[in-house]
Amino acid sequence: MSAAGLIFAGVSGSPGSVHALRYAADLARQHDAILVPLLAWVPPGGDLAERKSPNAGLRQLWEDDAWQRLREAIGTAFGGFPPGVRTWPLVLRGPAGPVLVQAASATSDLLVIGTGRRTTLLRPASGRVSRYCLHHACCPVIAVPPPALARQASHGLRGWAGVTVGWTRTVPGCTAKRDDTRSAL
Repeated sequence: MSAAGLIFAGVSGSPGSVHALRYAADLARQHDAILVPLLAWVPPGGDLAERKSPNAGLRQLWEDDAWQRLREAIGTAFGGFPPGVRTWPLVLRGPAGPVLVQAASATSDLLVIGTGRRTTLLRPASGRVSRYCLHHACCPVIAVPPPALARQASHGLRGWAGVTVGWTRTVPGCTAKRDDTRSAL
């Protein structure tokens, strides 16, 4: 990648996207590139619902909310804008995959995305944005897997706590029993 290029980071606010944003900022710092954290948004109910009853005030409210979510994600990742990195935050309307691919349309751009959670229950739906970007982008794409803590937390609070503290279920959906063979935290 050449110096002073654009590094786009897909941001949704999830732990995986925050991890990808940090990775993209490190790359931007190393290569003296501009970091473009990008959040794509669609109106609640989708574009069809918004076209049926257009309302400029609601549209502005939804866009303002998207900017707030982007600021919160940047704040979560860095506590503000990343030091030592030129940053150009961007919020665009549309489905995340097509918006990211269209924004990072130059061959000199780089697109950094999170891979999303890998759960067996949601496997057909999970990772749609990352698959779309990997398939359609005309620039290099880096897919950053979620951090280890996010992978552990994807089991849900009770599942993670049960494994960590040593609880075992006696009857599915009923009570839990303490397994004394494991040590507690």
